[in-house]
Amino acid sequence: MSSRRAAPSSGKSRSRADGRAMSGRPGPGSRSAGGATSGPAAAARPSSSGRPAPGARSERAGRAAANSRPGRVNGHGGEGLPSPWRASRERQHDREVKRDAVIRAAAHAFNQKGYHNTSLDDIAAALDVTKPTVYYYVTNKEQLLFECFVAGIEPIRAMFHEIRDLNLPARERLNRVLRNYARAMASEFGWCMVRVEDQDLSPDMSGHIKAMKSEIDHGIRRLIREGVQDGSIHPCDPKMTAFALAGSLNWIAHWYRENRSMTAAEIADAFITVFDNGLQPRAAQSGELPSNPDAAANSMRRRAARS
Repeated sequence: MSSRRAAPSSGKSRSRADGRAMSGRPGPGSRSAGGATSGPAAAARPSSSGRPAPGARSERAGRAAANSRPGRVNGHGGEGLPSPWRASRERQHDREVKRDAVIRAAAHAFNQKGYHNTSLDDIAAALDVTKPTVYYYVTNKEQLLFECFVAGIEPIRAMFHEIRDLNLPARERLNRVLRNYARAMASEFGWCMVRVEDQDLSPDMSGHIKAMKSEIDHGIRRLIREGVQDGSIHPCDPKMTAFALAGSLNWIAHWYRENRSMTAAEIADAFITVFDNGLQPRAAQSGELPSNPDAAANSMRRRAARS
């Protein structure tokens, strides 16, 4: 007789056990004639050596392999779900791409028809979307014009930051800025950059645009002053020279059209060649060193003030 006592069980459990005994089938965890345990309990019960039984090891290995499948969030069965954060990043990227398309379509429409003759319906039709779709990315047509202006001026502002810590003469740093300026004017945003202030914009929007234009103007003046000081630029009046450079570059937007014989980059290179030849010190051409750059610059300023 076994010295173990069986745990109390309900009548329902007893009837199930009796039914299995009558059918001659061993129940879960029951012992066979040889004393070995059969059924699912055998896989979970440790062997007499203290190590997991072979069935338990294979079951755990199967679970680990299932949990390691790509794309699974957890190991509770079923197909793994994609990360909601990854989906969010993809949606954000998708929104930015579509918003950029709206801004570019607006720039093309403003170039062809003018700001006041272009409607949001025109922009929606160019994109083959509905007007409410355009409103999802911008609040109104004025904001679209402003975004076109910003898209054009941002590469110029970015170049100012890029050259700030470069160990180069000021004339070379200025040339990099002017090259980006010329490319922006020859882009689809050029018209918006030069005509934006001619439109009937709100005072707040006009104030933002003037501030950004002033930032570019003063950045060019600063590089010209630094070039005069380091000897890489011929002595000149920084303000008048900055006006001359920006004025000639701004005019590109009035005459340049896409699909012409010269690309935007080629036009930029041609303008920089002209500017660079005019800005370099005369000593580089004649083989003489400038005698007094500051005095020459003061003389240029006095002449400019009299004219």
